[in-house]
Amino acid sequence: MTMTIRRTVACLALSAGTLMGPARAADPPVPIERFFERPAIVDLRLSPSGRQLAFTTSARRERVGLAVMDLTGSMAVRWVAGFSDADIGRFHWVHDERLVFSATDYQEGSGDQHYAPGLYSTRADGSGYQQLVRRRGTPFVVDGRTRDTLLNWNHFLLAVVPGQGDDVIIGQWQAGRVEPMWLNTATGRTREMDLRGAPSHVRAWWFDPQGVPRAALALRDQRSSVHWRGTGDAGWRQLAEAAPDELPFVPEAVDASGALYLIQRHGAGRWRALGRYDFAAGRPSPTSLVEAPGFDMAPELVFDSQGQRLLGVHLETDGPTSVWHDPAMRALQARVDALLPEWSNRLICARCEHPDRVVLVHSTSARDPGRVWLWRDGESGRNALRLLQVSRPDIPVAAMADKQFERIRARDGRELPVWITRPVGLPAQARPPAVVMVHGGPWVRGGHWHWDPMVQWLAARGYVVIEPEFRGSDGYGLDHEIAGYGQWGRAMQDDLADALKHAQSKGLAGERACLMGASYGGYATLMGLIRQPELWTCGIQWLGVADLELLLKGSWWIRDDLLDRTREVSLPQRVARLPEDAALVESINPVRHAALIKAPLLMAYGEKDRRVPLVHGERMRDALRKAGHEPEWVVYPVEGHGWGLEANQIDFARRVDAFLARHLPVAAP
Repeated sequence: MTMTIRRTVACLALSAGTLMGPARAADPPVPIERFFERPAIVDLRLSPSGRQLAFTTSARRERVGLAVMDLTGSMAVRWVAGFSDADIGRFHWVHDERLVFSATDYQEGSGDQHYAPGLYSTRADGSGYQQLVRRRGTPFVVDGRTRDTLLNWNHFLLAVVPGQGDDVIIGQWQAGRVEPMWLNTATGRTREMDLRGAPSHVRAWWFDPQGVPRAALALRDQRSSVHWRGTGDAGWRQLAEAAPDELPFVPEAVDASGALYLIQRHGAGRWRALGRYDFAAGRPSPTSLVEAPGFDMAPELVFDSQGQRLLGVHLETDGPTSVWHDPAMRALQARVDALLPEWSNRLICARCEHPDRVVLVHSTSARDPGRVWLWRDGESGRNALRLLQVSRPDIPVAAMADKQFERIRARDGRELPVWITRPVGLPAQARPPAVVMVHGGPWVRGGHWHWDPMVQWLAARGYVVIEPEFRGSDGYGLDHEIAGYGQWGRAMQDDLADALKHAQSKGLAGERACLMGASYGGYATLMGLIRQPELWTCGIQWLGVADLELLLKGSWWIRDDLLDRTREVSLPQRVARLPEDAALVESINPVRHAALIKAPLLMAYGEKDRRVPLVHGERMRDALRKAGHEPEWVVYPVEGHGWGLEANQIDFARRVDAFLARHLPVAAP
């Protein structure tokens, strides 16, 4: 059965002002720190029985730790794990009495963060703490005791399989492949997994509900392949092979019956849809299970407790939504949405298919960072919902702005998705200045119907924020992404201008506007000031590509993290090919046209950035100086490709605030 999603979640937010209460003119502005500080609740997960809720939190502690709430009566909260020198990152329930988790460091600049977070376990009451995998950089001997019995840092959690006692599946990254094995989280012992006949160079694995490896994605010699071993199969067989960007499908999940769920391209725009593999026909089924025309799916599948039946799918269109195949869950979703129409409500359940189910409701919106309710069966009306947690209690939701989604036409007729956020309380005739936010990537989706600190902060300062999903963006079908190939500095740039002109023509924004973005968005900011100086009053770019030739060719003397395949295949296909396209690259290379930039410009970089090395910014800054146009310039010493430190996020926001106040002031209300 195909379920087609056309829900327009953003429209639900139109009633939010009434339900949440209007912002009052006398309320003081929200301090910058409130937007960029870490939320009180970072992540949360129900235990398999639903009797306990685990969550990571920074409340009342300097570091993010792990806490557990008893949902059976007292609602008591106990702190079960935490570090003095690190924060707790990802975590999972192994079973109702044990959790497994990894470490991160929110107080470390992004340039210093490593990708070997270790692995730890603890009982749900805080006892039985155990380190299982060593973090990269941690010593083998601590307090005179050896740590050489720990697994090395290149081991990481792959999957938690219910019903396997204390065992979980971990992976060892070695020589370009991931090798799975079992790990006992209580003893630290490992045991091998049956991988006889499995392909080499596997990068990703999918397991059935018993933990048996069933599907694998391999990469070798610039070719990707999908492999399968079903119940009763003597060995592995190949289902598909192609260039990595051209695979006809990618596995998504395996259920207890041996069905393979997958993501495939579907429909006129070649959007990603959820389907199943037809083993009898030897190809994906032509009929999708769930599709959302106009949007790519990145689904989260919800199965019953035994992994035998697909109950529903969480996905995102112009907002988070859910599709329930199970009639009882579908009816519950309708009840919750009727009670909380101003939010998008995700149902998180344990024992979903049983009468004693436990259901949490995670409600989010463009205006609300999020809150968690406990659903109580048997109660009626709002009494059925008990508020448990608020993600950012210091954010006044009524003062936050709504975000609207629409599709406009670019100058060449291409459909262009655009997000527009207008400040709260504006008179209909108001035409405030605009900030056009350009997302990075560029082959990612930029806008989402959720609370965004930068967007909300700019709107709170009185700016209309416009976020175009220019051609080349992911999330809106393969055709929309491919339309951006070879269009850096050209049609992709025109899309930004067309989005601004649309907002101006509709009376949503005034004539003055600032262009702003990071990474690719930083490149687009520079090119906008070069190509269309009449549109942009100022520019703000951070971490931006400024020397396109350096990006495409690389350098022996400048270290970056781009793979050889990226420069040999991806960038020539999507951006330009050197030396064949030398004239084109010259025409769209910002550092070559710095003298054309006349508008005020703020530039910021991370000293340890390996994606867009600091030299990009230095070359652009020097070229601007040579042209007699000094930019505002800041370098954060410990940062990489993004601001990891909360203090730097706040500092950068303050700099942007002061820059906009000088060059794009908002009229007093």
